[in-house]
Amino acid sequence: MRAIQLHAFGPAVNLVLDELPDLKPGPGQVRIAVAAAGVHLLDTTLRRGEPGPIPAPTLPTIPGREVAGVVDQVGPGVHDGWLGRRVVAHLGPVPGGYAEQAVCDVDLVYEVADQVGLADAIAAVGTGRTALGVIELEPPTADDVVLIPSAAGGLGWLLAQAALEVGARVVVAARGAERTAKLAELGAHLVVDYGEEGWEQQVRASYDGVTLVYDGVGGAVGRTALELLRPGGKLVMFGYSSGTPTRLTTSDLVDRGITAGWSLGPRMTALPGGIPGLAYRALERVAAGRWRPLVSTYPLGEAARAHADLEERRALGKVVLEPAPMSSRPTVRPYLQTDLEETR
Repeated sequence: MRAIQLHAFGPAVNLVLDELPDLKPGPGQVRIAVAAAGVHLLDTTLRRGEPGPIPAPTLPTIPGREVAGVVDQVGPGVHDGWLGRRVVAHLGPVPGGYAEQAVCDVDLVYEVADQVGLADAIAAVGTGRTALGVIELEPPTADDVVLIPSAAGGLGWLLAQAALEVGARVVVAARGAERTAKLAELGAHLVVDYGEEGWEQQVRASYDGVTLVYDGVGGAVGRTALELLRPGGKLVMFGYSSGTPTRLTTSDLVDRGITAGWSLGPRMTALPGGIPGLAYRALERVAAGRWRPLVSTYPLGEAARAHADLEERRALGKVVLEPAPMSSRPTVRPYLQTDLEETR
């Protein structure tokens, strides 16, 4: 099989395409002929060898933890009803996604409905589960004015759709003309470019502040978003793509009459079904047409470009690598969820 390997920590160009032996599934595992592999901002941190929520891998390594494709082999103890199924899986902290094949425990696999593209399934199983966790913890309402500063990213794009679905007034923001032009497709009530000086005045002119901020940017943008909150408003933080979290103090909460909280971690894992339950419900949303993920695709061999575009904020939405066209893959069996519920 072909796979992207990292032999030395450092810049994106260190990601190279290698030829490696085919994988064999072990007991309780399936092998997936990968048609789509997710790229996460955390992958770039691991590539650089920097500290983070996941320890740096032992080199050489195949990065990537989200894969989708067709099951082409099953290991001992796995029902052969899985063969030919379109599936998606989050591999957890164990890497191996940037490849033409991946193996994982069958318990980590979700079947993908026929109407869902495999790249969209990738967006749902990782980014989608996080977005749904944020929504379930801090749901928008029809009375809210919602600001999403990172709406051109995969997670912010889904949060915007969820807020629009319940009837909230939605302000979406991104940096640069290309990204804000893309945001026009969402149908939000206001689109602003936070790279422009005084962007917050556009928000105040339209709504005299906001009631709910979904903050995945942090830094100066997150701070400005916080200052746009009306009394009684809420800052919901789930990341800081700027490199630093939004700065706030207890005085901010008391003097402004707002609340703030962090959505990731124990709060999210305590939701019904935990993280696997969130992934399943996110896939259901995509299958039902309630979410339309925003995805940028790259050939497997261009993983270095994908990393560079993600780091430089050039990529839109969820970044996905495509190892090979599905025409070269095994025959796909029809989607039969009830059948597979009996074969786990």
